[in-house]
Amino acid sequence: MDLPKVLEKVYTVTDDVAIHFMGDQVPPALATPGLLAWMELTSRECVSDLLEPDQDTVGVSATLKHFAPTPVGVKVRVVTKLVGIEGRIYTFEIEAFDETEKIGEARHERAAIWVTKFADRVRAKMKL
Repeated sequence: MDLPKVLEKVYTVTDDVAIHFMGDQVPPALATPGLLAWMELTSRECVSDLLEPDQDTVGVSATLKHFAPTPVGVKVRVVTKLVGIEGRIYTFEIEAFDETEKIGEARHERAAIWVTKFADRVRAKMKL
């Protein structure tokens, strides 16, 4: 497989992914956890066609820089590039842009997992 493999997705900032803790002086803007979630979702989708049936990926690391605010209603374009595969670890370089400027970048790793085995591990912890 030739790398990098690239996927772009567009999201719209909504109130549920915005910060509200700065009071009435600051309009709600995209929160860093929301940006990271979009980066993870886009990366997950980028490699979905490389996996076996009953496999998925989970995030195992992320280093994120969030440069600029993006208000509610504005679109954000997330560009993820699969730059490496080592065993079951997929490595991504990600950039995010709003309608005005680059707002963030990240390096992210996801691990391929077997869904059935993962579900069993989660259920085992539920019994504790």
